[in-house]
Amino acid sequence: MAVRRLELPALDPVLDDRALRELYPYPPALTRPYVRVNFVSSIDGAITDGDTVAALTTPADKALFFALRAVADAVLVGAGTVRAENYGPAGGDEEVRRWRVEHGLAPIPPVVVVSASARIEPDSRLVTAASIAPVLVTAAAADPERVAALERAGVRVIRCTGPTVTSPELLAALVDLGLYRVLCEGGPTLLGQLLDDDAVDELCVTTSPLAVGGAASRIAHSPSAARRPMRRGLTLADDDGTLLVQWIRDRG
Repeated sequence: MAVRRLELPALDPVLDDRALRELYPYPPALTRPYVRVNFVSSIDGAITDGDTVAALTTPADKALFFALRAVADAVLVGAGTVRAENYGPAGGDEEVRRWRVEHGLAPIPPVVVVSASARIEPDSRLVTAASIAPVLVTAAAADPERVAALERAGVRVIRCTGPTVTSPELLAALVDLGLYRVLCEGGPTLLGQLLDDDAVDELCVTTSPLAVGGAASRIAHSPSAARRPMRRGLTLADDDGTLLVQWIRDRG
């Protein structure tokens, strides 16, 4: 054992939004989707204060949230998180859009929603406020009327072949769409599935300087445990106590 003191660089004005983006590049020349996951939790492991994630968000976490979106081809999210957090499109201001184009990315990343039952609403903010079509990856058994209503509203729907959305089929759908730099923003069930299937390449965890107790969820849920060793990448800190830690899955 070798326990060492870590000197953590502060998130000061030198590390602006552009500099933060530059710290989180995806690997070059990807031939398969690289799945980066971003979550915030309290010191005691809660992902909400009993209501929403927003109560745990700090300025540093918010800065990272937008930086990670800015470097991604797509934002991946479960339908439960879309409903709970009233998700909107990924968007980005004009400076971010110019930066993305300069770096070979589309101006706006699409939001890709995973829902076996197609449970997002055609009149949700994610759909009505989108300037590019959101994508729904759903199961073969999803209600055809619900799917048709989403397609009429402008959602691009991809059906899997079975009763669930499996990780291999999800990744294959992303390849078909040409989306290789993937940012997953939850929720816990989707992350649990991806961890079970060893489909997570990177996990960015923000620890908010709060302890909240209660019965809130942890960042990943799955029927069984799966050991996925990761190495620590970037470790950043803000003066308010927020810690931002990047964990990377080495695949040999």
